[in-house]
Amino acid sequence: MSKYQRKVLVSTAAGIGLENMDIMFLAFSLSSIISSLQVTSAQAGFISTITNLGMLAGGIFFGLLADKIGRVKVFSYTVITFSIASLLMFFASNIYLIYLFRFIAGVGAGGEYGACMSLVSETFSKKNLARATSVVAIGGQVGAIVAAILASLIIPVLGWKMLYVIGVLPIFFVLFIRRGLEEPESFKERQESGEKPKLSLLFKDVQTTWQTVGLTLMVTVQIAGYFGLMNWLPSIMQKQLGLSVSGSSLWMISTIFGMSLGMLTFGTVMDKLGPKLSFGLFLIFSSLSVYLIVLAKGQWSLLLSTMLVGYFINGMYGGYGAIISSLYPTEIRATANNVIMNLGRAIGGFSSVVIGFLMDNYSLTAVVVCLSAIYLVSLCVMLTIPGFKLYKEN
Repeated sequence: MSKYQRKVLVSTAAGIGLENMDIMFLAFSLSSIISSLQVTSAQAGFISTITNLGMLAGGIFFGLLADKIGRVKVFSYTVITFSIASLLMFFASNIYLIYLFRFIAGVGAGGEYGACMSLVSETFSKKNLARATSVVAIGGQVGAIVAAILASLIIPVLGWKMLYVIGVLPIFFVLFIRRGLEEPESFKERQESGEKPKLSLLFKDVQTTWQTVGLTLMVTVQIAGYFGLMNWLPSIMQKQLGLSVSGSSLWMISTIFGMSLGMLTFGTVMDKLGPKLSFGLFLIFSSLSVYLIVLAKGQWSLLLSTMLVGYFINGMYGGYGAIISSLYPTEIRATANNVIMNLGRAIGGFSSVVIGFLMDNYSLTAVVVCLSAIYLVSLCVMLTIPGFKLYKEN
C-alpha cells in the first residue's frame, strides 16, 4: 500500500469503529435508561427501531450527497452528526427526547458506510479491494469492544448519560479525516462529466432492480444472523442447555475475534477466487456451522463453537462493500452501499424478535433450523445475481 492508501484505510476503519461504538452504547445503557426514566421495556425497545429508521433515512440522504459533492466531505459530516447527537443524550430527560436524539444519531451513522466504502473502492485496485473493505468492517468490531469497555468503566461510576458524552469525541476525528484526504480521481472525473446521482439508477432496468433487491436480501440475512448471534446466544445457552457463561466479556471477545478473523480470511479468499465462489463457500458453511450451537455442552465448547460460527456468518460482512461498490457506477456508488446496507439492517434487525418468538413457542432446534435455512436462501439468491459471476470484468 502507498502512504495515502494506508491513511484511507485507517481513517475509514476508525470512522466505522467510532460509529459502531456509538450505536453499541445503547445495548449497554438500555437497562439503566429503563431504570432512570421509568419506561417500559417496549418503550425502550423502540429506541433501536427508531435508530434503524434514522439509519435508513440517513443512508439515502447522505448517500446521494456523497455521490454529488464528495466522499471525504460527507464522511466528515456524518461523523459530526452522530457525535453531536450522542452529546445531546446528556440532556435527554424523557423517552421522547431519546427517540429524537437516537434518530439523529442513526441518520449520521447510516450515512457513513457508503461514503467510506466508496472512498476505499476508488482508492484500491480490484485485486486488493475485498481485503481493504474487510479491514474497514473489522473496525466496527473493534468499536463494539471499546463500547463494552467504556460502558463497564463509566456507567457504574458516572451514570449512563456520561457514556454518551464520551461519544462526542469522534468529532475531533474529523480534523484527521480532512487533513490529507482528497476526493478520488474517478469521482472528480464523474463530477466533471456532469452526471447527477439519482435513486432511480438502482432500479434502471430489470437486471439492476433484481441486483439491488437480491443484494438487499443477502444483507438482510447477514444482519439477521449477526443480531441473532450477538443478542441471543448467551441467553440460549443458559436457558436451553443450563450453562453458566462466566464472564460475558470473554464470550463477546472470543466471538468478535472469530468474526474478525473470518472477515480477514474472506477478504483474501474473495480477492483470489472472486465473490461467487467465496460467498458460496461461506454461506454453505454458515448454514452448517450454526448446528454447533446445539452440540455445545460446556463453557469451553460454547466459546469455541460461537467463535467458529462467528467466523463464517460474519466473515462475509466486509465483502459486501467490495461487491456493491464494484457493481454500481461511480455516480450512484455511495447511495447503493447505503440503501442496500441500511435497508438490510432495518429488516434484519427484527431477527431478535423472531428468535424470541421461536424460543418462547418452539425450541432451540427450531431457531437453529431457521438460521440454517436463511443462509441457504441467501445462497440461492446470490446464484441468480449475474454481477457475482462478472465481478472481475466490471
